[in-house]
Amino acid sequence: MIVVDCAAVVDVLTAVAGTDALDWADDAHTQSCPRDGGAARGRTPIMTSPDLRDWPASDPRFRRSEVSAVVGRGGAVWERAARDVLRWRVKTASGFAVDSPGAVSPGDRVIVTAGLFNLTVVEPVEVVAVVDEPDRVGFAYRTLPGHPVSGEEAFIVHRRGDEVRLTVRSLTRAAPQQPWRALYPLLRVAQLVARRRYLRSLR
Repeated sequence: MIVVDCAAVVDVLTAVAGTDALDWADDAHTQSCPRDGGAARGRTPIMTSPDLRDWPASDPRFRRSEVSAVVGRGGAVWERAARDVLRWRVKTASGFAVDSPGAVSPGDRVIVTAGLFNLTVVEPVEVVAVVDEPDRVGFAYRTLPGHPVSGEEAFIVHRRGDEVRLTVRSLTRAAPQQPWRALYPLLRVAQLVARRRYLRSLR
C-alpha cells in the first residue's frame, strides 16, 4: 500500500520541475495493454519483442528506450546470466523485491516492490512473453492497473561468439491515476537510475 500526501507531492513536483510539469503527463490513458496488444482493433501491438535482435518500430505515444551492456565472456557467464535473468535477478539485484522470484512463465502476475522518494511503491505486472533459445534468453512484462507508469519492459540476455550482453527495452508513459500522473517527470528520472542498475545486475 502507498501512503502519499498528494498536496505535498504536488508541492515537490512544482519545486523540482515547475508548474508546466503537471501538463507533461497529459498523454496518459488506459493503464493496462489489451491482451491482443491492440491488434484486434487495428492498433500497432505494443511489444518489446524480446525474441527479436532488431526491435521493430513501436507505438510513438510511448517513450522508447533500449540500452545494453556487456555482462562478461564465456560459457559459464552465459549459463549463469541466462538462468538469473529468468528469475527476476535484474530487478532483485537492483534494489527491488519480487513476490515470486522463481522462473518466469507467460501469464504470471507478480508484485514488484520498490523504494522511491521515501515511499514504498507497489508495482503490479504481468509476464507477457518468455524467450529461451540457445543464444537468447529473456522475458517481457507489462504493467497492470496500480503501477506508477503504463507500458512494457523486457530483459534479454544474448550472446555473439564469446561475449554475453544484457539488453533492456522499455515502452512507458504516464499512468492515469494520481499522484503518479503528476509525478511522471520525477519517475522518468527514477527510470534512468534504475536502468543503470539493471545493466550492472548480472555481472
